[in-house]
Amino acid sequence: MNGATLNTMKVAVALAAAMAATVLASPSPAAARQAGDLNRFHQQRLHWKACTLGPGDQVGKDLDEAGARCADVTVPLDYSRPDGRTIKIAISRLKASGEEPRLGMMLLNGGGPAPAIDMPPYMRRLMGAAGPRYDLVGMDPRSLGRSAGVDCGWGVGTWIKGAGTTRHSFEQSARFAKDLADRCARTDRGLLPHISTRNIARDMDIVRGALGERKMSYNGASYGTYLGGVYATMFPGRLERVVLDSSMDPYTWGPRLISAAVDVNEEALAAWAGWAAERDGEYGLGATEAEVVKLVHRILAVSAKRPLEIGPYRLDATLVPTLMIDNLGTDEEPARASLAESVRVMREAAAGRFAEPTPDLAAELAFLTAATPEDASVGSGQASIICGDVAAPRDPAVYWRDVQRHRRAAPMFGPVGYNIGPCAYWPTRPAEPPTMIKADLPALMVAATGDTRTTYRSNQLLHGLLRGSRMITLDAYVHAPYQRGYPNACINDRVEDYLLTGRLPTGDLTCAPEK
Repeated sequence: MNGATLNTMKVAVALAAAMAATVLASPSPAAARQAGDLNRFHQQRLHWKACTLGPGDQVGKDLDEAGARCADVTVPLDYSRPDGRTIKIAISRLKASGEEPRLGMMLLNGGGPAPAIDMPPYMRRLMGAAGPRYDLVGMDPRSLGRSAGVDCGWGVGTWIKGAGTTRHSFEQSARFAKDLADRCARTDRGLLPHISTRNIARDMDIVRGALGERKMSYNGASYGTYLGGVYATMFPGRLERVVLDSSMDPYTWGPRLISAAVDVNEEALAAWAGWAAERDGEYGLGATEAEVVKLVHRILAVSAKRPLEIGPYRLDATLVPTLMIDNLGTDEEPARASLAESVRVMREAAAGRFAEPTPDLAAELAFLTAATPEDASVGSGQASIICGDVAAPRDPAVYWRDVQRHRRAAPMFGPVGYNIGPCAYWPTRPAEPPTMIKADLPALMVAATGDTRTTYRSNQLLHGLLRGSRMITLDAYVHAPYQRGYPNACINDRVEDYLLTGRLPTGDLTCAPEK
């Protein structure tokens, strides 16, 4: 799937007052004039080209080999000044093929927020018989990838760190967050004040118009469900067939969004520990769930006293929980086995013995501590969107109190979910309130009871805000089961049927896990 989707942490603040202030009334005369001013953007002529940008561009190479073409769509940087500065939004398109009639254009988003230009070939394979019936369009949201990318020179792939176990480690994480925000302030080219989900939704509508489509279909996962809901609310009647996979609660979307998933991650850790205990002969992590959980907490405690030395990497107590969250995104056997191997390596490091990382663990540690420039820029762009949508508390004492309050009930993940981040120091404030999502949108939603990113309650809440939607529930620990390609024919067959026919189930459905 979209390679950057793993970086979502793809990952709550009380938004009721801000959302209540959102303006959703009839357009003012000024807004009507602005809509008219946007006509030149909707009517622009796109110049299609090869997607590969250079010899090291694997994303572009894969798109070209699949038969996709790429284009840049011109949009206003500031939609309140459509005659001012413009930016380019990068899209890819894999046109419908085969003898069956075309079913229109479908815009894709894999969450994150992260680049999505790479998605059409993967989604065509995933969608079965429905894939070749659509023009599949991937779009890098503004601030990400090829769309006016924000690169703050962070050097790390994620801004998400835990508070550690002491006041000293919390203060270290606060300095880390401030440094990240300061880097963005120093490198900003005037983009940050105009980066938000509402502006990304406006960009989506320009893309729709520039492609000559009166309506479009949409397939979004994780953050992509929030983006889809915002678009449906801002531009009613412009979506046709919509699939929302692991839906975000709009009331907890913002700089502290991970806090909503703290409890389910603790449950997922216990479930994985039970799985590992059943295989104690293979992994040697403990004969019971409790023994395995105790080992993980012992590793965390040692990392708080001294960083774990794993190959060339150093892993401290602010990053051990982040690594664990990253690896609890699915209960599939290969992922659980990979985590077991990683914990075994961390156990060796905690004991002071030589610890060589597995390939999976090495890739993870590189991302967390010494990311490639590409991965680091994804983190910068992701934070730019989240901080541009919702203001975070500025007082570090708020975060310290919340961490301490939740440490007993959620000892592994509370210090991550409630910790301070760069939004507390962000150089700009949101330009407008977040959208109060509420729309007539007969979407097909896919949800998992043990979703460790967007909780099941989050899925239920968005389901209630989208009138006419139907939801398929899977009893599993997995995030984005449809776009991930989670092995469940019940889900995949129903989504494919909906995409082919446009017919929703008559009511909500439950799919059993496949054994």
